[in-house]
Amino acid sequence: MNKQPMIEIRNLEKFFSINSGLFNRNKKFVRAIDDVSLTIYKGEIVGLVGESGSGKTTLARVVLDLTKRTGGEVLIDGIDIEKASKAEIRKLRSEIAVVFQDPLSNLNPRETVESSIMRPMLIHGISKEQARKTAGEVLDMVKMDRSYLTSYPHQLSGGQLQRIAIARALALNPKIMVLDEPTSALDVSVQAQILNLLLDLQEQLGLTYLVITHDLNVIKYISDKIAVMYLGKLVEFGPVNEVAADPAHPYTRSLLTSAPILDPSLRVADKKILVGDPGKLSDVGVGCRFANRCPHAMDICRAKEPQKVALSENHWVACELFSEKGK
Repeated sequence: MNKQPMIEIRNLEKFFSINSGLFNRNKKFVRAIDDVSLTIYKGEIVGLVGESGSGKTTLARVVLDLTKRTGGEVLIDGIDIEKASKAEIRKLRSEIAVVFQDPLSNLNPRETVESSIMRPMLIHGISKEQARKTAGEVLDMVKMDRSYLTSYPHQLSGGQLQRIAIARALALNPKIMVLDEPTSALDVSVQAQILNLLLDLQEQLGLTYLVITHDLNVIKYISDKIAVMYLGKLVEFGPVNEVAADPAHPYTRSLLTSAPILDPSLRVADKKILVGDPGKLSDVGVGCRFANRCPHAMDICRAKEPQKVALSENHWVACELFSEKGK
């Protein structure tokens, strides 16, 4: 049975220019996304993880066409948004939705919950009557009482606001949802409620999720697959159970060992914490970008960019440790 690709990222690049000098002769580039390829299939939940500054949010913005790419391709449900017709763009705008980290900053404080949920539907030409009906239905879907339709954002808690943001994202019946740090601003108990809600909605509606976060516990709980990003590069990708049980890339191992362990019985005394500064995207040179922080770095790591090595059918790593073993 062939799986349907919903998000196809092919050799994606996004460079930002930095001009220095009086006449801009010394032009530098920040390689925020550098030759990234990734495919997310229908009904999958893929978690994108990495430290701050790794390029996760930039990747999401390029996928959403909020930031124009420098090179490569992004196909959403088979359509390249930069080459799409007006009709195709309109279709894609309703098929892909986004939920941001801070819902309060994305809701108009002067609008009621009902108005905020109705707005994207009205923009897409849906009648007021139908939009009002759908607003109540999506509020039911996120397990909130319809009495909240008349509330204003300042009257709601963080968890309630995030449920409203999810309801608004569902209003146009999307196929894909991009979730950028959807629980990082919430209390731990509320995080669990929101994650369970997202899992329920994904199962009920057959949604495809791209979840962006720095929290490994969130990724392990919600995702089917995990993509690990470091300074604009994907360094490891695979099923979350495989990667969590046996991380291959030294950076992935560092992230997993430094993540908080909620079960006290599983905590270890000699926890290895990742040390060193990740550096700047404007200063990356040849070779592996993690080499300066890697305890296993070899001369070849600083001289040659590592290639992807397949560890299983769906699990690969870009690391010279495995290239050397495979020779």
